[in-house]
Amino acid sequence: MARGLPKQKPIIGVKHIILVASGKGGVGKSTTAVNLSAAMKSVKPNKVVGLLDADVYGPSVPLMMNLHESPLISKDNKMIPLVNYGVQCMSMGFLVDEKSPVMWRGLMVMSALEKLLRQVAWNAVDYLVVDTPPGTGDTHLSLIQNLPLAGVVLVTTPQAAALEVTRRGAIMFQKLKVPIAGIVQNMSTVVCPNCHHSLALYGSGTEILASELGIDVLQDIPLDKAITETTDSGKPIVIAEPNSSQAVAYKNLAEKVMGFLEKQEQ
Repeated sequence: MARGLPKQKPIIGVKHIILVASGKGGVGKSTTAVNLSAAMKSVKPNKVVGLLDADVYGPSVPLMMNLHESPLISKDNKMIPLVNYGVQCMSMGFLVDEKSPVMWRGLMVMSALEKLLRQVAWNAVDYLVVDTPPGTGDTHLSLIQNLPLAGVVLVTTPQAAALEVTRRGAIMFQKLKVPIAGIVQNMSTVVCPNCHHSLALYGSGTEILASELGIDVLQDIPLDKAITETTDSGKPIVIAEPNSSQAVAYKNLAEKVMGFLEKQEQ
């Protein structure tokens, strides 16, 4: 089996590749990936940041980054990433009609993923954030087997059902020797708009899971209407309200993730 595994090859034009993953859908993974990439660019403007939407069936980057054009083709027949807010972006959503479902079997999905990985003209990207689909299936295994990953950020809500699936995902990454930067605890609290008191929606399961796995909880992100509305409008809150507490939380996350990547490089 070891001889049959594909050899990991870097993506031309990309220095560090960081996955954003969640075992369970609906925990805010794409929102985290989009705001993380925008925050990286905000925190370190001299660094080049890319965002790859690897969710072939349900791409979210076109909506969240307000990018709806088709990519141009370079002289060497590669797709040129679309750019907004200083972030280079590529998504299956750029290549298909927005209202058309992607009804493909696994082999076609893997072929599309290969094109998104190898046929994109990334331009000297320091950090490539990869938004992955939920689960621990073909896409994740293909990314892990084919790419030299610098790490993964796990996203979960503190709900027991989400944490159990996150645990499985974390164990998968550990078994396959992918460094885990830590966990983002998403939608863990809600802030009252009147008294500004923060109310915890769940228990402390995320901290318990992180302790069991020997990893850190990188950041708490609240359940917040402003985060949802800005993301849905195609202008992430890091860009729309850069001085807000929500944007500061994503910038703190970006600093921790970039610090992790720098340590991995040493």
